Amino acid sequence: MTAQETENLRVPSGSARRRARRAQVPVVAVVALGGALGATGRYAVSRWWPTPAGGFPWATFSVNAVGCAVIGVFMVVITDVWSAHRLVRPFFGTGVLGGFTTFSTYAVDIQKLVDSGHARTALAYLAATPCAALAAVWLAVTATRRVLQWRQR
Repeated sequence: MTAQETENLRVPSGSARRRARRAQVPVVAVVALGGALGATGRYAVSRWWPTPAGGFPWATFSVNAVGCAVIGVFMVVITDVWSAHRLVRPFFGTGVLGGFTTFSTYAVDIQKLVDSGHARTALAYLAATPCAALAAVWLAVTATRRVLQWRQR
């Protein structure tokens, strides 16, 4: 092992670790704040559009698809168009949109459907959600890039 490789493996000093942790405090704070806002929005949609027993969970399905589409637009904008502040991506992308989209509720919805004897609905939901999420991201990214190219002409 070379001297440079040994230097790279050196454990940071206590003060270097503290500085690194301190630098992460704003990131953790904006992710938490954004997550609270996103989860509140998701909860509001679920209250506004409740799922009947044994029914297809349209609210969660729609939240996940819409959230994935917004993530697609957001990522194109902050990578191709706008040089965003370092906290924008953790706040909006990870926090707000991560809190808004809910694959944990998706799993719980599937389990509830199976437990209540609605295995076909659960299977349809199990397959449709990731397909819709991936399609939403792809369509949003493609459409956003096309709009941006059209505006540049």
